[in-house]
Amino acid sequence: MSAAPIEDYALLGDLQTAALVSREGSIDWLCLPRFDSPACFAALLHDETAGRWLLAPATGGRTTARRYAGDSLVLESEWRTPDGTVRVTDCMPPRGEAADIVRVVEGVSGRVPMRMDLRLRFDYGQLTPWVRPDGGDLAAVAGPDAAWLRTDAPTTVTDDGRITAAFTVTAGQRVPFVLTHQASHLPRPEPVDALAAVPDTRRFWESWMAGCRYEGGWQEPVRRSLITLKALTYRPTGGILAAATTSLPEEPGGTRNWDYRFCWLRDSTFTLQALLGTGFVEEARAWREWLLRAVAGDPADLRIMYGLDGTRRLPEAELGWLDGHQGTGPVRVGNAAADQFQLDVWGEVLDSFHLAEESGIAPDADALRIQRALLDHLEGAWDQPDNSLWEVRGPRRHFTHSKVMAWAGLDRAVHSARRHPADAPVERWAALRDRIHAEVCEKAYDAERNTFTQFYGSRGLDAALLLLPRTGFLPWDDPRVRGTVDAVRRELHEDGFVLRYRPEADGEVDGLPGGEGAFVACSFWLADALHGTGRTAEARDLFERLLALRNDVGLLSEEYDVVRGHHLGNTPQAFSMVGLVNTARALSGEHIATHASQGRHVTPSARDGAPVPAPAPERAPTGSSRQTPVR
Repeated sequence: MSAAPIEDYALLGDLQTAALVSREGSIDWLCLPRFDSPACFAALLHDETAGRWLLAPATGGRTTARRYAGDSLVLESEWRTPDGTVRVTDCMPPRGEAADIVRVVEGVSGRVPMRMDLRLRFDYGQLTPWVRPDGGDLAAVAGPDAAWLRTDAPTTVTDDGRITAAFTVTAGQRVPFVLTHQASHLPRPEPVDALAAVPDTRRFWESWMAGCRYEGGWQEPVRRSLITLKALTYRPTGGILAAATTSLPEEPGGTRNWDYRFCWLRDSTFTLQALLGTGFVEEARAWREWLLRAVAGDPADLRIMYGLDGTRRLPEAELGWLDGHQGTGPVRVGNAAADQFQLDVWGEVLDSFHLAEESGIAPDADALRIQRALLDHLEGAWDQPDNSLWEVRGPRRHFTHSKVMAWAGLDRAVHSARRHPADAPVERWAALRDRIHAEVCEKAYDAERNTFTQFYGSRGLDAALLLLPRTGFLPWDDPRVRGTVDAVRRELHEDGFVLRYRPEADGEVDGLPGGEGAFVACSFWLADALHGTGRTAEARDLFERLLALRNDVGLLSEEYDVVRGHHLGNTPQAFSMVGLVNTARALSGEHIATHASQGRHVTPSARDGAPVPAPAPERAPTGSSRQTPVR
């Protein structure tokens, strides 16, 4: 039985790893002990033989309804069957000693026969554990991994290491299951109390969300997006990964399948904007500190992405024994793009530091030294061709967005140095900033079509061009900005949504076969651009259409298949959820300060843009308890 469609999955998480639960009641993806560890449930990328945990009515079928309980990651799934109604509540308590998955079956009405099928398959489906009784529970051990199942339901162990159960639940009856993981060389941890863990986990998330200061429109989708971003945070370091999965295809039957369980520097400014703009300064500070640690060292060796703990080497490999999601392989772990040269990253990091400082997170001496080193390197590297923010695997080129972000890095440095005089070559930085600006306007602008292009001399377009005014490179009312927005909207549209670029343009710019779906984050950028150029009604219409792409529990993947109506790419995608938050803030009239020198002079050719809405009224932070439920 192949995996469910991507949009069928809900997310569980304990701030160190994540699980995906299908509408059939099967956990088809889980990596332990970390987001980037080998999966013990990999049915998402193969079938049930690669590991899963099914808990559902014996008659099978999709849930009749499911939802998260309040502002939490406690998932409630219900089935209405001919025999009655049953609810399964799933959660992962924020981690204490070890990782736990809690599943509680509750009879709502009637008498419902239930089925449980637990197949632990460590190392992405390759290792079948030795399962044996252990003090009334069941222990499963394979190499470095051990797991224990505790339940009141009668269980059977099959010859192939499956743990199964068949039982009937009546109205008011609750049957708990707890799966606990630990390194096999360590003592067995005590499992959590399942019936106490569910309300404890809900209280944890709702207490965290009590710190949310967002008061604009679209409260429910914004709050759900913020919870998802928090769930994608690796609590020990503060790093935020791009997505919880690897190798979910960007095109059915295609080969664009990548591992996104890492932290991209490029996402930092967008992420900081979303967190700081909604009141989560603690998370923003932890992310900034992760960033400082990750980028410390030789600025020439800056990577575009890092592991959760700042690891630099992320070698890419294919797992040939897995067929891929619904048969679309290959399955990859690691990401070779980590070794690419992407010029824009230096600007993105400098912009992140600038945003943090303007938001009240003062830089320390180490942060200032790192920024100076990054600027010194940027001065010598800005004129080199690169692989672009989209990590193209074709020839390096002079990509427009990359040059603009080099400009932005210098612009932020000039602004900061002039506000806080120090021993810095401000005039030299300003002169280089203006030189880059002039070159981009000369070499990346197609006057015939009134649009900037993907790279110097290109005929193709790039959705990242929509960010030009958000960086402050040009004001929103510049005719070239409006022309570029219109060109992107016209030439990169897919049923009103936006492609990153057209892979076939300019002789197959990215060096890869096939195509991909509409890129969700880029479609949010278009909504921002429509709003910025005065077409707010159209922006709101597009935003509402994007909200309709969310699955039944409010999650978005990386891309969307407008032909088949399915999610594509890794899920849930932080970039998409961040885009939702930031666009909602913009359309609600909240001041957007990231990626933006809006409202101040930047170069002789890029003056103040359209008026910036006043910030939303501030209110006092709400106190919140961040304590992990105690075992």
